[in-house]
Amino acid sequence: MNVVVFGAGGWVGRAVLMNMAGRHKIRAVLRGPESWEKYKEVDGEWRGGEIICGNIEDLDFVNKVLEGMDGIVHLTVYFPGKDENDDLPFLINLKGLWNVLECARRRGIERVVHVGSCQTVHPKGIFFSSDVRRPDGSLYAICKRLQEEMCRQFHEAHGQRIIVLRPDYIVDSKLGIGWAREKLGPDGNRCRIGWVCRHDFAEACRLALEQDHTDFDVLHIVGTPEAEKTCNVARSREVLGLVYKGDLEKYR
Repeated sequence: MNVVVFGAGGWVGRAVLMNMAGRHKIRAVLRGPESWEKYKEVDGEWRGGEIICGNIEDLDFVNKVLEGMDGIVHLTVYFPGKDENDDLPFLINLKGLWNVLECARRRGIERVVHVGSCQTVHPKGIFFSSDVRRPDGSLYAICKRLQEEMCRQFHEAHGQRIIVLRPDYIVDSKLGIGWAREKLGPDGNRCRIGWVCRHDFAEACRLALEQDHTDFDVLHIVGTPEAEKTCNVARSREVLGLVYKGDLEKYR
């Protein structure tokens, strides 16, 4: 399968590239060459496919990179800073995703995986099914919730096949570090209920892309056993056939 990975140079993107190596032909999309630098010392170089740099908020760019593709993994995310006049959270997170979904629709690409974000435990104790939205109100949270709604709308309006994956906090259980490269475990950041190993999450992305029996779903991807009581992790196992292999217990 020809697969385009948006946000391929990030913490999750690098794991997705490793997971898909030898399985699919990959086109990695980055904002710029500097996108590789942040995790280069962690993951090294990647020569497993084509690399294209450009801005996801540019419709023509997105349409071009989707040429010849069979599937999409959308990982691109912009974390808002303190500048309230910064338009990039909206341009990258919302306009960027609209570009991806709209160009996929025009090109008839039927396999789309979008990475959302959500808590594992609802602050009001409500079970997080696919229909329960994240309730927090930061700019980042609102962007991620609107992304999810956009995916729902494209599916309902156009019949697009889209699977949304909801992680909480993504770590690397093999290297013993978190997204911010903090040390994991009793002497650093101790394991909490919302953790998932990025290699398990990358596996979820690939499985979601490959499976044929789901037209739309929103699935929590969390690697701790207690998460099944608070979110639809069990359904992610059922729908995707996902087996969590990351050893998080040693970081309790």
